[in-house]
Amino acid sequence: MAKAARRGGVKEILVKIKLQASGGQATPAPPIGPALGQHGVNIGQFVSQFNERTKELNGTIVPVVISVYKDKSFTFEVKSPPAAVLLKQAANVAKGSGVPNKEKVGKVTAEQVRKIAEQKIKDLNAYSLDRAEKIIRGTARSMGIDVEG
Repeated sequence: MAKAARRGGVKEILVKIKLQASGGQATPAPPIGPALGQHGVNIGQFVSQFNERTKELNGTIVPVVISVYKDKSFTFEVKSPPAAVLLKQAANVAKGSGVPNKEKVGKVTAEQVRKIAEQKIKDLNAYSLDRAEKIIRGTARSMGIDVEG
C-alpha cells in the first residue's frame, strides 16, 4: 500500500467523520473544530471549502462525510439535507410533535412530498420514486405532519 501511495496511487484513509453542519455558514466551533482537530486536519481549509460548496443551501442543516487520509489531507461529500429538516421547511414549522399520533403540528401537500423524495432519493434506501415518497410520508407521520392528498 505504501508503494502505491508514493507512485500517486490510492491514499490510505485514516478515518471517516460524519457531521451535520449549516450549509454556507459552517464555523470552526463545535462540532466541526473538535472532530477535525483531533485528526490533524486543517479546520480553516475545510470550513472555507464546505461553505463554498454549500452556499446555495444557506443555513439548512446538511450531513457531510469527511474522509481523512494518513497525510492529513481530506476529501468530503455533502449529502442532501435530512428529510425531517426538509419537511419542517415545507410545513413551515419549528419542530415536530412530541406526540405525533395525537397532536399534529402542520400539513404538507403530496406534491411537496414528491419534491422532497426527488431531492433525497440518492441518499435513501429506495429503488423507485414511489418508494422514496413512502419513506418521506413515514417521516412526516412520525413528526406529526399530515400529508394532504
